[in-house]
Amino acid sequence: MAVEKERRDFLGMALGGFTAIGGIAALGAAKKTWDPLPSVKAAGFTVIDLTQMEENQVTIEKWRGKPIFVLKKSADMKANERDIVVDGTRYHVSIGLCTHLGCIPAYYPGEHKFICACHGGQFDASGEVLKAPPAKPLVIPPFKIDGTKLVLGEEGPEYKELKSKNLIA
Repeated sequence: MAVEKERRDFLGMALGGFTAIGGIAALGAAKKTWDPLPSVKAAGFTVIDLTQMEENQVTIEKWRGKPIFVLKKSADMKANERDIVVDGTRYHVSIGLCTHLGCIPAYYPGEHKFICACHGGQFDASGEVLKAPPAKPLVIPPFKIDGTKLVLGEEGPEYKELKSKNLIA
């Protein structure tokens, strides 16, 4: 009888142990399905090296599936409070989608403006509306300045200052 009880106790403990291990494995698998995919994590931040930029040329980067315009402004372009200044150089950074219907405007370097082919909307080199139908300027994405690099996807002090002045659209 004592052997039978020991055997039953052993089987009960073994079954409990296997159940606990299975439960832990199931919880681990469930947590893994809740985590964002690696491609989503990678799309969270984009780093742009501003030292590689050319004056009056738009560089188009991709952040969270959206085009981002980065324009290194030349000395003959007028300053704007929406400009981002890094080491004394002014830059325009915006999500490259027209605020009217979401088309992608083209940049015309000779005219220093963005023109949307969909309905003729125009923006200056700082993203301000020059010609309707867009009702508001190009949107500035969240960013942080890290030395001479622009980090998209994180709200740094420069972005928060523009946001406090209602300049990000």
